[in-house]
Amino acid sequence: MKLSRTSSLAVLPVLLAACAGAPPPPPDGGNSEVATKVMVEERPVMPAKTAAFPYPATRKVDASDTFFGVKVADPYRWLEDERSPEVQAWVKAEDELARTELAKLPKREAFAEKLRALSYLESMSPPVRRGNRSFWSHKPADKEQRTIYWREGDKGEQKVLIDVASLSADGSTSLGTWVPSYDGKWVAYIVHPNNADAGQMRLRDVTTGKDSVIDTIPGAEYAFPLWTPKSDGFYYVSVPVDAQIPASELPGYSEVRFHKLGQKAETDTLVLAKNGDPETELDARLSRDGHFLVVNVLHGGNVNGIKFLDLRKKGAAWVDLVKGYEGSMSAFAYKDVIYLRTTEGSPRGRIFAIDPAKPAREQWKEIVPESKDAVLEDAGVVGGHLALTYLRKASSEIEVWTTAGKKVHAIKMPGIGTTGGLFGEPDEDRAYYVFTSFTYPTSIFEASVKSGESKLWYAVKAPVDPAPYVVEQVFYPSKDGTQVSMFVVRRKDAPKNGTTPFILTGYGGFNISKTPAFSPMYYTWLENGGGLAVPNLRGGAEYGEEWHRGGMLTKKQNVFDDFIAAAEWLVKEKLTSTDRLVAYGGSNGGLLVGAVANQRPDLFSAVLCAVPVLDMIRYPLFGDGKTWVAEYGSPKEESLFKALFAYSPYHNVKPGTKYPAFLMLSADADDRVHPLHAWKTTAALQAAQAGDQPVLMRVEKHAGHGGADMVKSRVEQGVDMLAFAYGHVAH
Repeated sequence: MKLSRTSSLAVLPVLLAACAGAPPPPPDGGNSEVATKVMVEERPVMPAKTAAFPYPATRKVDASDTFFGVKVADPYRWLEDERSPEVQAWVKAEDELARTELAKLPKREAFAEKLRALSYLESMSPPVRRGNRSFWSHKPADKEQRTIYWREGDKGEQKVLIDVASLSADGSTSLGTWVPSYDGKWVAYIVHPNNADAGQMRLRDVTTGKDSVIDTIPGAEYAFPLWTPKSDGFYYVSVPVDAQIPASELPGYSEVRFHKLGQKAETDTLVLAKNGDPETELDARLSRDGHFLVVNVLHGGNVNGIKFLDLRKKGAAWVDLVKGYEGSMSAFAYKDVIYLRTTEGSPRGRIFAIDPAKPAREQWKEIVPESKDAVLEDAGVVGGHLALTYLRKASSEIEVWTTAGKKVHAIKMPGIGTTGGLFGEPDEDRAYYVFTSFTYPTSIFEASVKSGESKLWYAVKAPVDPAPYVVEQVFYPSKDGTQVSMFVVRRKDAPKNGTTPFILTGYGGFNISKTPAFSPMYYTWLENGGGLAVPNLRGGAEYGEEWHRGGMLTKKQNVFDDFIAAAEWLVKEKLTSTDRLVAYGGSNGGLLVGAVANQRPDLFSAVLCAVPVLDMIRYPLFGDGKTWVAEYGSPKEESLFKALFAYSPYHNVKPGTKYPAFLMLSADADDRVHPLHAWKTTAALQAAQAGDQPVLMRVEKHAGHGGADMVKSRVEQGVDMLAFAYGHVAH
């Protein structure tokens, strides 16, 4: 799921809601089992709850849908129309109220001081070498955004290529993917207005530092430029820029095109036509020699098809490599061999080598068998070898194998933590990997593929001392007896008497793993006496394909049960108590905490719910919603409708419930998860709250699903979140 693109509804490519300004059509387009009733009559405006929290007046409407004989009320449907002046005024009033109340909370300055110290740091990327030139990004400690630099060779004069701050006066435009051509003469890069997913690809002449006036490509939401070896152009995934196409249908229009340098985008060659399925997206990869183009068809948190094209053969047809299986898999080509990582018949993953001339299943050769206790997370070719990234008990490992399938060695990690794997050139021994953990800020290591030796290449100079803290991995039983692992981070001297405030955070979906990683916000919480718990919920990829499938579709309730059981374990072990426990989740994790807040409001003192998916009945109609149907299920199917309706956070808000303090975090330019989810559920919670705790909604300006691309914006939001969490736990 692209809740956190590349495949998640995280952490983390403006499209408008379908049928904005008017009620969307019935979800099934007229299925006799689904009927819609919209705005037949208006109900009274909800009064402010208390003098302490004068919520904006929020009217209700008589809107509903009927699915399989079940009436589904939707009293806040009018909040789906973000273009409406009334909706805009309501959102503005909610944001102003939230910021007023958040400003009153204690410890704000202490949180701000530490967050600034941990966020305003110098950062650097490893160099990318193309031709005789090197390219890298750098952000000085005192700057808000990074700059892309280049030089001749390794020691030439450093020159500015792209100053991200210059892309917009107010910092609202972010830089996405940037890829130099193999001759080092051009860089293709994507800009994202309002930090949204929607973007435009541009080409910059490295020597002159100027953009080509011809090579500008709109519709670059899913694009990643794949340069040819000759550097005369690149392949990319394109979507049309057409206001007549509803945002929810746009993924089905994605196609692969070839852009020849110096030509207008409208003349780009169509290489793979749209498949018309809005539940899928395309992920294209080009072999370094330019012989093979491989396309993985993404479907929710999995892949449901892989095909390849031999570019050397004029008029060659696409060949289906995988068809009829859906799971965690990917393929790439190297030296006329296609390597397939798949979970078919092996839930923890294995690799096949395939001769493109003999692509039939019976001709495949297994070269990396399934591990007994580790999940094969990713694979690629670096330095003429297979570079494999594994997860063992939700912690990263890297192994190097020959392309014939013989293990050479493992590259030793600094400790328990997370890496994205080796990256470098297919035929160059020098490679890099990034490593991070809960109390270990992100560092970059340089490695030799051949020897397996690695050394620290760059470390962020952060004011972090891991000595006072302990990181433990525990296992606890979920409701159905399934053993679930969880990382627990706390001070070594923290008493086990229930007095430590804890943040419990999770995700549980789309094959996305929650692994140890450094966060300025979490570390600030630790330094102020808090604890952190991160369970590896079903729905994720930590323990393979079966673990993922155990938390999707009709089994989604398992994810919520796993999270609730984690909270109960923390309380039972007296690491914290219910009046000191904060639930936090974003995107699909926002769905998680929204659901458990309804199911067990007694377990938490506060809830932080960021850019969430909360209306599980109408979610396919907006943003990227249709691409999540494979993960959540369609409300058009009766069994799936029953499962969705049973936990849908918006529909399960119960009037008269004493809810925990609730901070909803929305983004005004989120074109991935439409903000209507946050808006409608905030209105419902404010009307339902029977307790004395606030329900507030903070709206980030010029921000997409991943937030704003400025350090100060991240610090300000982090301070508000920490202050809200701390201000609503017992002391």
